Amino acid sequence: MSNDVAKPVRSVSAATVFREFLTIGATSFGGAVPYLRQSLVVRRGWLEETEFVELLSISQSLPGLNATNMAILVGQRLAGRLGAALAIIGMCLPGALIMLLVGIVYRAHGDHAITTAALKGVSAAAVGLILATVVQLGKKSLVEYADYAFVAVTVLMVNTFHQSVLTTLVAVGLFSILWHRPGKTSKAE
Repeated sequence: MSNDVAKPVRSVSAATVFREFLTIGATSFGGAVPYLRQSLVVRRGWLEETEFVELLSISQSLPGLNATNMAILVGQRLAGRLGAALAIIGMCLPGALIMLLVGIVYRAHGDHAITTAALKGVSAAAVGLILATVVQLGKKSLVEYADYAFVAVTVLMVNTFHQSVLTTLVAVGLFSILWHRPGKTSKAE
């Protein structure tokens, strides 16, 4: 564990969970995963890095948005059912209100050149945020050469062979489970 990551806390009030996810929901422009990691692992210390990656994996495997799935999982882990409910409300409320306002403004001014230019700049920044998170998570999650192979096969299946995410998760997931299964003898032994 890196020095800038606090120890996980297990007893958190539902109100505190709500406030934190409300803040994340209001400030996580361009994708919430980098903000979730920074807030939950680094700043608050509510999750360890490995827990975050595991919960993110579950969130990505389920239907729906990663951020809302994470809010439910983390909220439940920290403050039970009430924490899960308040976490998802906190996560979604700011975005819903902002999207309502943006939709109203976009309908009135969406065809202007300045609007198109602004959207292109925002999309580039969002890709940069996602890439930064991938690099940070990859440093912690990809420990064997086989892990990199699983990533490459996943990318190939989805982008080159146009397989569905579900098919890819099942196929690569099964091979990964077999590879990392408990009790497997390693070549180093």
